[in-house]
Amino acid sequence: MNPRDMYITTFDFVRLKELLQVGIILKERDRDHLESLRHELDRAHVVDPTAIPHNLATMNSRVRLQDMETGEENIYTLVFPSDADIEQNKISILAPIGTAILGCRAGDRVDWFVPAGKRKVRIQDILYQPEAAGHYDL
Repeated sequence: MNPRDMYITTFDFVRLKELLQVGIILKERDRDHLESLRHELDRAHVVDPTAIPHNLATMNSRVRLQDMETGEENIYTLVFPSDADIEQNKISILAPIGTAILGCRAGDRVDWFVPAGKRKVRIQDILYQPEAAGHYDL
């Protein structure tokens, strides 16, 4: 899959860079996930929150995903690790799917690797995006 253009708000960029700095020092078990996030941030276009497209997954966005193999749909909120709670469908940015969907648009297909192979989902819709709702500091 070709790398897509990645857009991220200045606010999310700063908070995620801080997460990386602390995480790389403290969390050996998450090192691979932190490195994936670092790679994504290194290639990101950082923009003002008011300029982010409304159909793009940002931090605290709620997205509807469809599994490309099973057709099953699920709704998840992309959150910082401290807010992750799978029972509430809140997935961490450090989860492989969390890193994979950050900066993607509604309609994009997202691939990521799991121990059993490659998973593929389509972002069916961005149901809530803080910036589109005028919430710039979540």
